[in-house]
Amino acid sequence: MQLVVMAMVLALAAAGQGCSLDCHPTNITITVESCGVNKAIETTVCAGQCYQRGSIFVGLRTLQNVCNSDWSYEVMHIEDCPVGVTYPIARNCRCMLCDSKDTSCDSIFPDDITNCLSL
Repeated sequence: MQLVVMAMVLALAAAGQGCSLDCHPTNITITVESCGVNKAIETTVCAGQCYQRGSIFVGLRTLQNVCNSDWSYEVMHIEDCPVGVTYPIARNCRCMLCDSKDTSCDSIFPDDITNCLSL
């Protein structure tokens, strides 16, 4: 269940939380479910981009910095439901080396980066 909630939190964080390129905490609302009841809760995630220095050679993997956090988890109980819902909370957002154990470390190409300039 934690993996599902974490994946949803990270997807929502990437879904247009304004135009800020630096790595920073941001508050989002997620929906959790327990005992057939849905409830909206507020949590904090990391959003933004980190400086990258890519390789000029195609196919050469380089170490990447990603915006991530030391995560803690809280448990919330929905009224009249004995089963708690565990959800992640970002504690301190910063750029750090990508760890493929818990993060997708695929390369980012310029076409994937949101343009924040307003013309």
